[in-house]
Amino acid sequence: MTPPHPAGARPGRRPLHLRTKLILATLALLTAICVAIGVLSHLAMSSYLTGQLDDALMPAAGRAGFPGGRPPGDDDDRPFRNVDPENAAGQRPGTLNAVFLDDEAQNSALVQDDGTTEPLTDADLDVLSAVDPGSGPEELELSSGRYRVDAAALPTDLTPDGSVLVTGLSTTERDSTLVSLDITVAGLSLAGLALTGLAGTVIIRRSLRPLEELSAVATSVSQLPLSSGEVAIPVRVPPAAAQPGTEVGTVGLALNEMIDHVTSALRERHASEMKVRQFVADASHELRTPLTSIRGYTELVLMSETVSPSGRSALERVDSESKRMSSLVEDLLLLARLDEGQRGEASDVDLTELVIETTSDAQVAAPGYTWSLDLPDEPVEVRAVEAEVRQVLINLLSNAHKHTPPGTAISTALAVGEGRASITVTDSGPGIDPAFLDTIFTRFSRGDAARSASAGSTGLGLAIVQALVEANGGSISVTSEPGRTQFRVDLPISQPAHMPDQEHA
Repeated sequence: MTPPHPAGARPGRRPLHLRTKLILATLALLTAICVAIGVLSHLAMSSYLTGQLDDALMPAAGRAGFPGGRPPGDDDDRPFRNVDPENAAGQRPGTLNAVFLDDEAQNSALVQDDGTTEPLTDADLDVLSAVDPGSGPEELELSSGRYRVDAAALPTDLTPDGSVLVTGLSTTERDSTLVSLDITVAGLSLAGLALTGLAGTVIIRRSLRPLEELSAVATSVSQLPLSSGEVAIPVRVPPAAAQPGTEVGTVGLALNEMIDHVTSALRERHASEMKVRQFVADASHELRTPLTSIRGYTELVLMSETVSPSGRSALERVDSESKRMSSLVEDLLLLARLDEGQRGEASDVDLTELVIETTSDAQVAAPGYTWSLDLPDEPVEVRAVEAEVRQVLINLLSNAHKHTPPGTAISTALAVGEGRASITVTDSGPGIDPAFLDTIFTRFSRGDAARSASAGSTGLGLAIVQALVEANGGSISVTSEPGRTQFRVDLPISQPAHMPDQEHA
């Protein structure tokens, strides 16, 4: 089943680093500000230049209405007297004037760049004829470009009733100015965004460097073996990144305090664990002598004295339990010696011969089971303590037939691959309860109910197996399902060996 994805994350997409998010957020905010400034600047400049054009329309219309200029001292406020659209005096290039009577063009002129005038085209006159004198200035698209135009009714004493003068000024300069403004704002904005991105990357990287140190420290701690043994956590957040007053410094200080607390707790746990192990070792050692005496006296009474049937049964029970307790004490002493590193000398061990011997012994001890071997063609040697590897195989084979019903098929296989020798013990029994698999190698862990045990168990056999395997540089694992349970032991081989691809039983 695919694990759920974190909120906001998409499958197949790696999450962004914090510095990348900060840079993108800064650039996005700055981009929005630049766009807002550009739009407002464009609108403000467009409004200002359009106002200038509107203010220039009335003087342009007046110059068309006063070809000779206003007479000195003339206080006549009428804007038009002698209307002549072709008068170009004082008119800037691109100015147009047209007189209409009943929507019919009477006269028109467009001032050219050299100061001359040319009549407007019929198409332009059709567009201009629709201009309403009372609507105010508006913009029209003509054949020669875009114009800001306004219309005014002419006085009846100068022209026939209903005559209208339409005056227009080209918006080319305004539009050119707006384009230049937009290009300038866009260029400055892009340059500002690029500089902000570069400077922001440097600043944010430098600001988040202490956070990366915190992450490196936390990662180092997470990779330390803290499950058992004497634990020391040598890594700490550097003092420069663990100063209160900043967010990162506060986190660094808290992380150091947490590491100190965990270190102290682990030391106390290890000290307590060592006390318990020492107590078990001492108690087991002290129990060996009285248990041996109990067994000896019990056997002596059974052999030399005449006792009643019930007394004999009780003495035999005492003998049986003393033997069981002696076995438990020996297992505890073995674990204690392994914990203290008291082991034999390592040598080259022939695993092939060892597997054959232990499997043959198990077959003799449990003849009601089906035993099989699967071995390579050539001998396999490992560097280990032979007695410990033998104990591993004995315990695994004993575990296989003690916890499965008679008739179960038990197979022992040996193989070599990738510089390691693998020993597997597989049985066709009812399997192990999945809830017990996680604690199966724990000391005094018992799961008899899961595998139809025919004999009692102290819960130390598999714990001893794991301790012995790990002491020899190997590893052990177990897989189980109804009808198939397999224990696998991996040990490093002494030297590379050429092994054929085919194995035989």
